[in-house]
Amino acid sequence: MTAPSPEAARLASALRELRTRTNLSMAALAAKTTFSKSSWERYLNAKSLPPREAVQDLCRLAGEPEAHCLALWELAEATWSGRSAHAQAPAPEPEASAPPDHRDRHPPLIALIITVCAITVAAVTAGLLLLPDHPAPRPTPTTTGPRCQGATCDGKDPIAMVCAAAPTTLATHHTTSGAWLELRYSRPCGTSWARMWSTHPGDRLEVRAADHTETARIPNARAATAYIYTPMTPTRPGTLVRACFHPAAGNGEECFDAHVH
Repeated sequence: MTAPSPEAARLASALRELRTRTNLSMAALAAKTTFSKSSWERYLNAKSLPPREAVQDLCRLAGEPEAHCLALWELAEATWSGRSAHAQAPAPEPEASAPPDHRDRHPPLIALIITVCAITVAAVTAGLLLLPDHPAPRPTPTTTGPRCQGATCDGKDPIAMVCAAAPTTLATHHTTSGAWLELRYSRPCGTSWARMWSTHPGDRLEVRAADHTETARIPNARAATAYIYTPMTPTRPGTLVRACFHPAAGNGEECFDAHVH
């Protein structure tokens, strides 16, 4: 079976997290949507691309804003359908027709030259590979893994640094104003951060670990409908991480904490 693209894998990971939050079994999930149990099993394991409506249904059941998951769906759909590769492929240049008096003037000579060149290249390549100090080919670097680790992630965006692909949720809190908050941890990156959604413009969220504090604020109504993340702070297993929410309405600070594990 062909491995899913990084975009499809990220979407499936986000959907599995939402399904876990609903506490619904596959059968219960099928009963509450128009998609079968076997379809959901394929969607959540990146074996097939879910329809846009399935993503929206799962967000609704989990009480999540749609914006983040639909953005992941758009990327996965473009890769799955091949539209992204097609958009990047250069258009072929039209072939020029050779004048009649230059067409295949010396075909046997050309074939001989091509054969000699191929044999020479093969012999040189084989000789290089037999040299005792010839270095092994370097693997092509990938861009799907984390782009920072530990202190190098301090103050950076967990999405841009690919630290939020499959994080651990340390704690969840529902505020009196209706906002949802989460403390998250990435083991590969060695960092923690907080995120909020169902918020209001002007709401502010802080994450604190040791002597580090990072802050995120809801700038406008559009941002209030999406996930908003604080920058990351370096943490390790055992670190106490605290999130404090400051509502724009001024109803008082709400804090909760968790230990990294």
